[in-house]
Amino acid sequence: MKPISRRDIVAVGATGGLLAATSAAMGQTGPQLPQPNRALGLGGTDPGPRDLARDRENPDMLNPPSTDQGTLPNLRFSFADAHTRQTDGGWTRQVTQRELGISTTLAGVEMRLNAGSIRELHWHKQAEWAYMLYGTARITAIDQGGNNFVDDVGVGDLWYFPGGVPHSIQGLGPDGCQFLLVFDDGSFDEDDTFLITDWFKHIPQEVLGKNFGVPSDNFAHLPDPSRRYIFKSDVPGPLGPDKLMGAEPVPQTFKHRLMTQEPIRTKGGTVRIADSSVFKASKTVAAALVEVEPGGARELHWHPNVDEWQYYIEGQGRMGVFGAQGTARTFDYRAGDVGYVPFAMGHYIENTGNTPLRFLEMFRSSYFADLSLNQWMALTPPQLLQAHFPLDQTVMQNLHKKKYPIVTA
Repeated sequence: MKPISRRDIVAVGATGGLLAATSAAMGQTGPQLPQPNRALGLGGTDPGPRDLARDRENPDMLNPPSTDQGTLPNLRFSFADAHTRQTDGGWTRQVTQRELGISTTLAGVEMRLNAGSIRELHWHKQAEWAYMLYGTARITAIDQGGNNFVDDVGVGDLWYFPGGVPHSIQGLGPDGCQFLLVFDDGSFDEDDTFLITDWFKHIPQEVLGKNFGVPSDNFAHLPDPSRRYIFKSDVPGPLGPDKLMGAEPVPQTFKHRLMTQEPIRTKGGTVRIADSSVFKASKTVAAALVEVEPGGARELHWHPNVDEWQYYIEGQGRMGVFGAQGTARTFDYRAGDVGYVPFAMGHYIENTGNTPLRFLEMFRSSYFADLSLNQWMALTPPQLLQAHFPLDQTVMQNLHKKKYPIVTA
């Protein structure tokens, strides 16, 4: 008998592995594997190739509810699928209209600053709204009147800088910060930013000398702008009574402590609304922080003024969107995902997990507005309502004239 060589063993092992992989891909009929087969007689198996991780994360795409119908644009994009720009001071990534085509009104950026690291002095054409996700940061700005702003922000705090207002952000100790930035233009791009080092590099030295009243050779060794943007520095000391450095403070603070607001409370969760009625400086972005307990849902509603841009902070949920003309579609969301609802489309957001679902609703508007399906029906004459639906008295009696943004089973 011919002895078995090492080459034979390797070949057999490779063949066995290939057969096992093929079997796993082609024979996915076990109950543990999701299949595009919502009910008996519908759909079938997916022998592959396929991305099982994606299928498990998006069960309502693989097996949409029977109420889904027609075609709506994609209303979901994950920051995990966005390009990450890394520097020695941290990282950043963005979800704009380029990544999520329907997102025409707002764009978002996740940014991480290590302790002491600085997002350099800069300004944008667009207004910048922010929510602190982790750690602490120091923010600075001035307005067109020469008024000064310096303050520290922590988890749950907001800031807002109007378009054109120069500002900076610096991570504090012990571990810097991470935050979400939202800009009031879906076509925003991080690279389309006015950076102080970039401008200096493109001004003749003699003009710089003339502008600052010093010899021009003071500007012979300017830093390369590519070495800034987000860069390492020392952690600054604590703010003191002289934090405004003797200048007049801005008339409306650029900071808002959202978590100190008393929320709207229901049995199913809470809502905190931050628009220009409570955060005076925030003229072009309104927001709501929504927390939904397991089994609860953001009620059936729509927004009568603008599109909605969402950011999911914690938990998992699904959103069903009604687009008129017999169209409806359901999307699944997890932490780090962006959702979008076009103007006036009806929708709900349901907690599908075992932990609280927390997300932000944001709008390019100075004020927050929504309309409740339940409240609308409750405030419609019963006879008129019954002419549309043969509703049981149990349903009629449970309609409420007061708005409850979060409902529970």
